[in-house]
Amino acid sequence: MFALSSTALVGVVLLATPADAAVQSPLPTCETGVRHVELTADAADKRHTVCIHPGLSTNLLFDSKLARVELAVRERFRVVLQGETALTLVPTEALEDGERVPVTAWFQDGAAPASATFELWVHPTQAEGQVEVTRQPRTLTSYREGEQQAQAEARQCREEKARIQAECAEQAGLTGLIAKGLGKTGVAFKMLDFDVTARPGNTLTPTRASSYRSNTERQEGGQKVVRLAMELMLRNNGETPWKPAGAVLLGPKHVELNVLGVWPKEPIAPVEKGRIVVEVEAKENEAHGTFTLKLWSQEGSAAGELFDGVTFPQDYSNHGIRH
Repeated sequence: MFALSSTALVGVVLLATPADAAVQSPLPTCETGVRHVELTADAADKRHTVCIHPGLSTNLLFDSKLARVELAVRERFRVVLQGETALTLVPTEALEDGERVPVTAWFQDGAAPASATFELWVHPTQAEGQVEVTRQPRTLTSYREGEQQAQAEARQCREEKARIQAECAEQAGLTGLIAKGLGKTGVAFKMLDFDVTARPGNTLTPTRASSYRSNTERQEGGQKVVRLAMELMLRNNGETPWKPAGAVLLGPKHVELNVLGVWPKEPIAPVEKGRIVVEVEAKENEAHGTFTLKLWSQEGSAAGELFDGVTFPQDYSNHGIRH
């Protein structure tokens, strides 16, 4: 009876549309690939907006050697690493959504422009991972690569927009489950428990584990798309609270599945247990095999928490909910 209740609850998590999905405007436009910023002498005072997000790394790469960097509220960043031609920043949750932090990079050679100022904008969900900053004209090849990347990103955005619009148009909660065919196809359930093991050095150890699978009506590249979820009951063996910040699921041949979210976001107190649910989306042919789950926290090691032995139920068509 407990397993069935867990299935139903996680089914709601899988299929319900969040009530607070709308993001307050205005927000900066965040590029998902490599972003190019060109500095010119006649616009030396211009501030370039860069998206950052707590726990995520943003790398500024320059084509000129840096002399020094001036960063406001430096103490609210977990990582501030200045290299010869690079600056790596990882903010903490001390920065709030919508907050703007100025950072100025000064160059060694004294050529114009002598410095570049960026406005780091704390985005609620995204961070620009790599920003390439040049003081020299870009080559034609670079422009062509940028155009191809922009076209690919635009296509991906259109596909994602269509998916989100389709989900938002559906019913939420139990009505959404019924609309999805609960009792006909439903959510497949698999107990894992001792199959999932923690890597040496983990702060967290699993005491219970299960996985879930639900079909969608979408296809990509001729393959149907499925929703997968991993539920873990974890014990915090550390001396400080552990709060989830993100996750990634690595499959066979180093395939990385698209993580949709980690829930809940509440910290797990020392010596206490807490539940973590990770939801992913994948093509049907990517949902086979054994996976490694990586979790990381806002204040934890970059190595994260690694759990091996994750598997998911196989196709359950016409079998309803099963255990």
